[in-house]
Amino acid sequence: MGRILAIDDDPGVLRYLFVLLMQTGKHEVKTLEDSTKAIQELDQGRYDVLLLDMDMPGVTGLDILQYAREKYPDLETIVLTGVEDVQLAVRAMKLGAYDYLSKPVNNDLLLLVLERALERMLLKDQVQELRKDFKYEDLNNKEAFRDIVTRSPVIIKTLRYVERIANSQSSVLIWGESGTGKELIARAIHAVSPRKNQKFIAVNAGIFATELFASEFFGHIKGSFSGAYSDKKGFLEAAHRGTLFLDEIGELSLPIQVKLLRVLQEGEYFRLGSTQNQKVDVRIIAATNKDLQVEIKKGNFRKDLFFRLNVNSIYLPSLREHKEDIPLLAYHFLEKYNQVHKKQIREISEPVMNLLQQYTYPGNVRELENIINHMVSIEASDKLTKSSLPSYFSEAFTNHKGPSPPLEEKTLQELEREYIGKILEKTGGNRSRAAKILGISRVNLISKIKRYQLG
Repeated sequence: MGRILAIDDDPGVLRYLFVLLMQTGKHEVKTLEDSTKAIQELDQGRYDVLLLDMDMPGVTGLDILQYAREKYPDLETIVLTGVEDVQLAVRAMKLGAYDYLSKPVNNDLLLLVLERALERMLLKDQVQELRKDFKYEDLNNKEAFRDIVTRSPVIIKTLRYVERIANSQSSVLIWGESGTGKELIARAIHAVSPRKNQKFIAVNAGIFATELFASEFFGHIKGSFSGAYSDKKGFLEAAHRGTLFLDEIGELSLPIQVKLLRVLQEGEYFRLGSTQNQKVDVRIIAATNKDLQVEIKKGNFRKDLFFRLNVNSIYLPSLREHKEDIPLLAYHFLEKYNQVHKKQIREISEPVMNLLQQYTYPGNVRELENIINHMVSIEASDKLTKSSLPSYFSEAFTNHKGPSPPLEEKTLQELEREYIGKILEKTGGNRSRAAKILGISRVNLISKIKRYQLG
């Protein structure tokens, strides 16, 4: 239920708004005719949406809006204005109003815009709550999970499991598609474990050739191969008493797998070119996007190594399996890349959010992050719009490689804007002809063109 404050100097308009909104059974509504009392009312009450007339004597709608944006930035404002006051409405939008409607207000359109504003307010509340405090129910180590943005019950259940296994010294195998956040989980395990004050070393096993990996992983002694001009510590030695995270474990060659198995079984290894064994105390966390059971059957992965690594197993679902996190993640990345690119983009437009929630994300959370990064870097306005989407993403919908946005998920304003745009294109920009086809006055059409920024 939304708490609505309607401010208008016309008592007839206020009665109309009160009756309309109360009949829905969804809102608490308070009306205010005297705009000079608006600031006092805002300070005393706690409202979700402000319905605000612009043209009022004494304290104007712009005055009230400016105060509300400074003092109550999460309050959503819908501006009510006459057709002749389009420029005033545009100024209101620049001050942060959610939307504006021309009087006389269409009932269905008002209720739809109000519902959308409340949805955005709810989302902003969720994001703000997430930023303030990671309230992951009964988790004991919230700080360790500060980089994991989720409200998904599936992910939270995984985090509870992470807390339970973190204190053991056993190996962990994390599996799931690329981009699901396997390294974040590995770092969280380390942060909760008794080894948290020691080093965490992350290594992508897939980027090294066999010979190079052996040298980097185990280290080497001077003269062990051409170019080995001095002794070198490997990743294992660097991670002594800490945690070693091996990503893409399924890419390791069989000879390296044998040596890694010895580390897990005996806690020792040999530097490349040395006959003297080295002792090491390290916890191995491995990750893979492959099905290692299939790789075992193919002869590409050792069964004994699999069982040594898979003492504790963690599956990370694809983003498709917890799509409820997409809005939270999108706003999390928006905040992150606002700082990176020194931007002040305040929101993600509804059409963009609809598309983000429908996309299948073969690259998972990492792909979503890259999309938002790209959009923030090129967006010129204070809102992420469809024009800043990566071309491949837009083409996925245009070419039906992904689901098409269903018609019912578009607002009436979006549909109106698209239709007016098509008619203007058909008439070559002739506004008189376009107005005649649309069945509206030329003045009304000009107002809509300005509102939708079509010309």
